[in-house]
Amino acid sequence: MPRPRKSQSPFRCFNSSPEVIRLVVMMYVRFPLSLRNVEDLLFERGIDICHETVRMWWNRFGPDVRRRAQIATLFAR
Repeated sequence: MPRPRKSQSPFRCFNSSPEVIRLVVMMYVRFPLSLRNVEDLLFERGIDICHETVRMWWNRFGPDVRRRAQIATLFAR
């Protein structure tokens, strides 16, 4: 009998915690910041990542975050 498959986390391939990835993507979505500005803000908070990592996470998770934000604004009306 096959075991039921668990839904796999979209963060499973990344070494950083999902909380950090969500924070980075939300900072880039919510505020008019450049990739390097996000990198600098996180460095001030003790998180050392490259601006290319921010770009990679944005390309991977950004569309989903933006879609969820649009849905949330529709239901908030």
